[in-house]
Amino acid sequence: MNQWNNFSKGFFKENAVFTLLLGMCPTLGVTSSAINGLGMGLATAFVLTMSNIVIALIKDLIPDKVRIPSFIVVIATFVTIVEMLMQAYLPSLFESLGLFIPLIVVNCIVLGRAEAFASKNNAISSMLDGLGMGLGFAMALTILGTFREFLGSGKIFNMTIFPEDYGMLVFVLAPGAFIALGYLIAFINNMKKTA
Repeated sequence: MNQWNNFSKGFFKENAVFTLLLGMCPTLGVTSSAINGLGMGLATAFVLTMSNIVIALIKDLIPDKVRIPSFIVVIATFVTIVEMLMQAYLPSLFESLGLFIPLIVVNCIVLGRAEAFASKNNAISSMLDGLGMGLGFAMALTILGTFREFLGSGKIFNMTIFPEDYGMLVFVLAPGAFIALGYLIAFINNMKKTA
């Protein structure tokens, strides 16, 4: 049962975006569309899961003095893998996400989970924690991207729902990210109170 808690807490109880308010730079920067949110979220989930596994496996070999730099090297390795794969197989998404892909290295969610969880637990628990936190982050970015894309351009995953003339351009622009995120957090907090 404890393994399930490691996985599920990233979706609801400790969701990085809606509950902990971590990772705001990519959250606000790339979620102008649902595809961007999903792509960034899945890239981060892959890095988080894989780096958690490796860090859990090598944690006893790393001296305390170089613990954080070692974690960053592991994370950077997986970010480089994601960046190269995305550039080769998803060039339009790679172009759209731009600088935010290399910034996964310094994402506080990834480094925080490495330090707080993977460095203290076994590989299976660390994998489930990374997968849960990563997929919860991907879910949050996809929801925010869907919300912004729908209100801003009348589309969801680039499929037209209503004509673009009726969209509110502010939601596709940077200020719309703050507005949309604020409304989503308020909605989620209200749901938590009534549950």
